[in-house]
Amino acid sequence: MASTFNPCTIFLHILLLMIHGNFARELPKGTKQNIEAPYNPQHNQDDDHLRLNHITNPNDEKHGCNHMTTNTSLDHMELSWNILFHIEDLKLGKKIKLYFPIKNSTQISHLIPKQEADLIPFSSSDTAKILEFFSYTQDSPQAKAIKETLNHCELPPLNGETKFCATSLESMLEKLTPLFGEGSKFSVLTTTQVKNWVPHLQNYTIVKDPREITVTKMFGCHPMPYPYAVYYCHGQESDNKLFMVSLVGEDGLRLEALAICHMDTSQWDPNHASFRVLGIEPGSAPVCHVFPQDNLVWALSPGEGN
Repeated sequence: MASTFNPCTIFLHILLLMIHGNFARELPKGTKQNIEAPYNPQHNQDDDHLRLNHITNPNDEKHGCNHMTTNTSLDHMELSWNILFHIEDLKLGKKIKLYFPIKNSTQISHLIPKQEADLIPFSSSDTAKILEFFSYTQDSPQAKAIKETLNHCELPPLNGETKFCATSLESMLEKLTPLFGEGSKFSVLTTTQVKNWVPHLQNYTIVKDPREITVTKMFGCHPMPYPYAVYYCHGQESDNKLFMVSLVGEDGLRLEALAICHMDTSQWDPNHASFRVLGIEPGSAPVCHVFPQDNLVWALSPGEGN
């Protein structure tokens, strides 16, 4: 599922991987998007992309394309934590209860060209200008989402962490390239499915031996609630293992799921929900989870550096 980075083919790779319809389009002034306010993320020494995966889906199907809300139901919050599993579960024939939220081109914010994104302010100091551009009032749920996304993007990095927010695919690649090393051949991975489906919590069976993906460096990029596509990307020097897992659901849905196991959680917040869900203590066992299909992991394999 990995794709070698090449400036001439990267857009084709992303289009094939994401399955989100048109990836870049112009955003006219005053464009309204169905975005919700995210949870208020606490910037602790734990796994940042686990928290980000539980930010409210800006265009959750159950709300409808034109219906906007500021809160996510308890059911959805509880479902969203069903991406976690134990490392001992990674074996052929094992059943794991998981929830993969549905994503398609009508439910997500789209990437826009860099030349368009660069004309739109992207800073908390310019919040008033941004809200005026998109015709949102200061007290609207969309304004809350925009403010919280900007604040999260501007938080200082954790110890040993490199982070940035990208407002276009081009800017994402421009920032990733020097981090991996000029001339390095890095790859993009994500979770993919073979057909559209109705999202629901169900048991998935591992139908092939999980394949560990050996990498020397990686960065996760996660979509944030915003009128157009904004990705929060980060990488940290830590002990992680990356896997591709072939899954078949009880309803016949087949997935190639990208998964990560965080081997050392001793410095995580003891109140992190993953410990409660998995029934473990910080540092006692790895925390593993699958990535939703709209998350990207950029990775450098051994021998692919400059």
